[in-house]
Amino acid sequence: MADFLDEKRKEIQARLKELKPYVEEYELLQAAESALSGIGNGTPRAAKPAASTAAPARRGRPKGAAGTGRRGRPKGGGGTRAAQALDLVKERPGITIPELAEAMGIQQNYLYRVLPGLAEEGKVTKSGRGWHLREGVAS
Repeated sequence: MADFLDEKRKEIQARLKELKPYVEEYELLQAAESALSGIGNGTPRAAKPAASTAAPARRGRPKGAAGTGRRGRPKGGGGTRAAQALDLVKERPGITIPELAEAMGIQQNYLYRVLPGLAEEGKVTKSGRGWHLREGVAS
């Protein structure tokens, strides 16, 4: 009888382990749906926080880290992508961000940050949806 119970207990534990990722995904999707249900219709719904077994997210910056007052990635540092985008704009004047993203094999959202930066530097200009090399700029 004890062997039977041990076997069933192990089967249950294995099945629970198998189902755990699906339960976590369900809870995340439920929280996301709840949060999104209030967007666009003017009446935000209170989202129920999903129960999580993960460790809480760390807040603040690590000890000894100098702060810039900004969140996210530091500005600049994406020189190779910006140069690649600049080359494509030079080759194909009027190219759009979706076309650039496809040609570069990257996501569009990155380029929505890079190209305005190039425009601020005076390297490109936007006309309609397309981007053009500013006159007198050599890439």
